Amino acid sequence: MLDLEEIRENIDNIDKQLVQLFEERMRLTGQVAEFKLHTGKKVLDVERERQKLEAINKLVTKKENEHPIDDLFSHIMANSRKWQYMLLEKNGQSLREPFEIVDKINTDNIKVVYQGVPGAYAYAAMIDYFGEDIDNFNVSTWKDAMEAVKEGKADYAVLPIENSTTGSITAVYDLLQEYNNYIVAEVYVKVEHVLMGLVGTDLSKVTTVYSHAQGLTQCESFLESHKDWQQISQPNTAVAAKKIFEDKDNSHVAIASKEAAKLYGLEILKTDIADEANNTTRFVIVSKTRTFIKDAKKTSIVFECVNEPGSLYNLLSHIIYNGLNMTKIESRPIEGRQWEFRFFVDIEGNINDQVVMNALRGIEEESKSIRLLGNY
Repeated sequence: MLDLEEIRENIDNIDKQLVQLFEERMRLTGQVAEFKLHTGKKVLDVERERQKLEAINKLVTKKENEHPIDDLFSHIMANSRKWQYMLLEKNGQSLREPFEIVDKINTDNIKVVYQGVPGAYAYAAMIDYFGEDIDNFNVSTWKDAMEAVKEGKADYAVLPIENSTTGSITAVYDLLQEYNNYIVAEVYVKVEHVLMGLVGTDLSKVTTVYSHAQGLTQCESFLESHKDWQQISQPNTAVAAKKIFEDKDNSHVAIASKEAAKLYGLEILKTDIADEANNTTRFVIVSKTRTFIKDAKKTSIVFECVNEPGSLYNLLSHIIYNGLNMTKIESRPIEGRQWEFRFFVDIEGNINDQVVMNALRGIEEESKSIRLLGNY
């Protein structure tokens, strides 16, 4: 029997040969890319790869090696494709649609739309990004905000997309897919929920609490001590505060921001009622123009993959191969197509970075569809 060191030495010798053969294969891959560069032939040839794997499978002498060798050559061919995508992008064969690069987002002589009423967290996000003097108007729904941008009634919309406590706001992700608008910036707003009511409200006589559904969820521990209160969700927290002001009912209270309480002249009955002290909501600034700032550091995309084993992994491998950091992935069911999903992904990087374009090129070539949502 061979000792361990001798076995390892034999493995090292085989690995040396594998590296040499792999490098020769990659050299030939470059020639394939050059051919496709001049002919316009697509990199991915599904039928060719299927035939190749079948032929390799016939060379295997031990059945237990069939799956490992199939997996190995699947990765080798995937690496070959990624190398070809890189060479095509490097030689100007880009699939990237045109867009405008600017030093900063224009905030002069513009109009901004947000969902809700003054005092809402979306209102606070708008003021935080654009300033208090910005020309603005509010609408009832997130869809109305996207429509306003699409129709040119507003230059930008402010939409909540993610909360650090309750997670993604899936309805907004769906709207980003539905509308041909683009994310141009993001802003974070700390959520500080307080309980409010009409001046002189007696907590022992309260029967009903209003807030946004997420506001109620984020204050679950506090509400556990008031199980007799009926919880009624509203379009957003500021609408809940406005309702208390308008209904003039001392048995009703709302969970909203201190700014909303001040705006509607309500009494703050209790502070620090949120479960999470560092509760933060991420908002995106959306425009209908493909305009991105030159020092953008995040790229957002949405894509669909074929419903086959490993298809999502193969698409995400383009991000890994190019050394990019994926900071977010969100899946959403595709309407009318049972058990099919589209995936929203955030990666670190600028659209002008070669590695970002290499990754996007690979995903575009191998997915059912892909759309750039923004670079910001």
